[in-house]
Amino acid sequence: MCWISKSAVCLVKEDVAQGSSVSFLSTEMQKRRLIVLLLCVLSSSCVYCQLDNNYVEDEIDAKQVDAPTRGFFGKHWRHQIVDAQSKLSETNNETMAVSAIAEETSTDVEKSASREGKFFSLFTVVKFANDDCTTVSNDNGTCYSASECSARGGVASGSCAGGFGVCCTFSYTCGQTTYQNSSYFSNLNYPSNYDATGSCQLTVNKASSNVCQLRLDFIVMMLVQPETNDSNCNRDQFIVTGGSRVPSICGTNNGQHMYVETGLLGNSPITLTVVTSGTGFARQWRIKVTQLNCDSIGRAPNSCVQYYTGVSGTIQSFNYDGISGRQLSNQDYTICIRTESNFCSIAYSVCSGGVYSITGPTGGSATAVGTPIGALVGSTTCNTDWLTIPCASDNGRAIQRGNSVCQDRLCGDAFASVVQTTSGTVISSVRPFRVTVHFDGFEANVPTSVTNVQGQFNNRGFCLSYIQQPCTS
Repeated sequence: MCWISKSAVCLVKEDVAQGSSVSFLSTEMQKRRLIVLLLCVLSSSCVYCQLDNNYVEDEIDAKQVDAPTRGFFGKHWRHQIVDAQSKLSETNNETMAVSAIAEETSTDVEKSASREGKFFSLFTVVKFANDDCTTVSNDNGTCYSASECSARGGVASGSCAGGFGVCCTFSYTCGQTTYQNSSYFSNLNYPSNYDATGSCQLTVNKASSNVCQLRLDFIVMMLVQPETNDSNCNRDQFIVTGGSRVPSICGTNNGQHMYVETGLLGNSPITLTVVTSGTGFARQWRIKVTQLNCDSIGRAPNSCVQYYTGVSGTIQSFNYDGISGRQLSNQDYTICIRTESNFCSIAYSVCSGGVYSITGPTGGSATAVGTPIGALVGSTTCNTDWLTIPCASDNGRAIQRGNSVCQDRLCGDAFASVVQTTSGTVISSVRPFRVTVHFDGFEANVPTSVTNVQGQFNNRGFCLSYIQQPCTS
């Protein structure tokens, strides 16, 4: 019906206009024209037959959608056609948007979606944990989405979570507060130097109630050396308050670290403070602050200010640099080494090219003009400064040569578990592996021209290498 041309309709209209009456049914031609007219009247509501209103037969546009309906069939057919095309258009837009996402993220996802006939937005499917990550500059960060990193005030550097996240770092300086894990505390205008008198503080709040420790890594720590008259940190010092007790330090401590207990209950903040006094020194610090959960495998045992893992490694006193660093006064802390699987003892020795100089009671020091005092042991002679290594021996057995029992306190300017002039190897089978440091409040420095100095002068601290020994049975 709907392919009848407009000219046929016009012929009928023309006959009527010329005064034709009902009698025109007597001729064959008039019958055909009447049939055509009746058919067009019945089907006038068909969208494709509305040619007298300037609609193109093979096109459906906005005019057809807005056009008045012409009969039941016309309304029904037109709505079917328009609604079907509208839904098809909407489906195509959604598919194209999702396809674009799939194309950017994974070809496999796109192929899988094509097989299924439909697929969901990846933003509702892809989730990732806020784990630690490494930036392009080799800093530690936290994996966030790009928008969340920006909202938290971080800086994105590199990707993570298979490209769905960014490695976000958080840097803070004087007078600021952080709730973020893997954040950095630096001097003003870092990496430029700081040369002024002041107090720079960072307040660290727990990222969650499950945090039990902070690990502070001194990426850079360059402060003024301790005073020469007593080796105390009177001019510059780094102080931690609000958590477990850790020693105040100064001088050069690049690469060192500390663990601070935050407590199991509450959210009392930990305050990191760098106090500087005077000018004329190029100070610089950058400290990485890592928050450790109570169940973290990286958590240090209680009371351990430093914690090392691995079969072998190196431990040093604070402000040890092998050349000009001096032993700090008022140091009391414990260094812990994790016992690795199938290892039952540990051996210590002075680092290659390193120095061991712990105070003895009398005599000279190896770093000053005078008579070296060698290795000293026991609480009677090591009564001012010492290292405690539980049941230290020179051969791994409790009974040493000369039928003496193993020693706990070691001091002097040579490292050994027996009295001798040179350093040797010290072995302990007591687990867990621990070294306790005790330096008193008097560690003076004197010119090398002074002879026969007391053991409390010119001490350098220690650098020890360790290697765990496998179990023999």
